[in-house]
Amino acid sequence: MGWLGPDELEALRLSLRVSFWATLVTLPFGIFVAYALARWRFPGRQVLNGLVHLPLILPPVVTGYLLLLTFGLQGPLGRVMAEVGIVFAFRWTGAALAAGIMAFPLMVRAIRLSIEAVDPKLEQAGATLGASRLMVFATVTLPMILPGVIAGAILAFAKAMGEFGATITFVSNIPGQTQTLPSAVYAFLQVPGGEAAATRLVVISIIIAMGALLLSEFIGRRVAARVAGS
Repeated sequence: MGWLGPDELEALRLSLRVSFWATLVTLPFGIFVAYALARWRFPGRQVLNGLVHLPLILPPVVTGYLLLLTFGLQGPLGRVMAEVGIVFAFRWTGAALAAGIMAFPLMVRAIRLSIEAVDPKLEQAGATLGASRLMVFATVTLPMILPGVIAGAILAFAKAMGEFGATITFVSNIPGQTQTLPSAVYAFLQVPGGEAAATRLVVISIIIAMGALLLSEFIGRRVAARVAGS
C-alpha cells in the first residue's frame, strides 16, 4: 500500500473499520428478520418486509436525514443515548450505523433465500424429537443456511464499503473521523490535482466490490448444490 498517501490510507482503514462493525452488529438482526419473513406468518409481515427494503428505494440522502433527525444530538433517540455517552452524529459510529442500515436489505435477502431453500420438514423432524425451537434452529437450520449467511454478510460488507449518500448526510465528511472511501473520493475530486488520489481509491473500491461479488456468487452456487443434493 506504499502507493497510497496518508489521507488515502486513513480513509481505507476507516472504511474497513466502519464496514466490519456495520456487518457484525447487523448480522444477528439480519438472521432474525430473515427467519421471521421466511417462516412466520403474522400481522404486519408485509409492512416489516417493506421497512426492511425501504433503504433500497429511498434516496440515500433521505435515509441519512432521517437518521440525523432520529439519532442526532437533538433527536429523540440521540438525545437519550448521548446522556449515557453513546453518540452517533458526526462520529465513525454514526457512519457504521448508516452503512449498516443501507446494507441490511441485501443481507436479509440473501439469508432469507437460504432459509426458504431449507425443507421445513427437516425442522419439523427435529421438533418431533423434543428439541426446542431455538435448538432446532441452532442444530438444523443454521448449519444448512450458513453459506447463505456468509454470502449475505459479504454483500453487506461490500455495500457498507461503498455507502456514501446516507453517511455524508448523517456524519458529514470529516478527515480521520468520518471520511470513508467514497467520501474521500468525493473530497479529492473537489480540489485541484486530486484526481490521481481519487483514481487510486476508485481502483481499490472496484477490487473490493468485485471480490465480494465473486465470493458471494461462489458461495451461492455451493448453497444451490447442497440443496440439490439433499
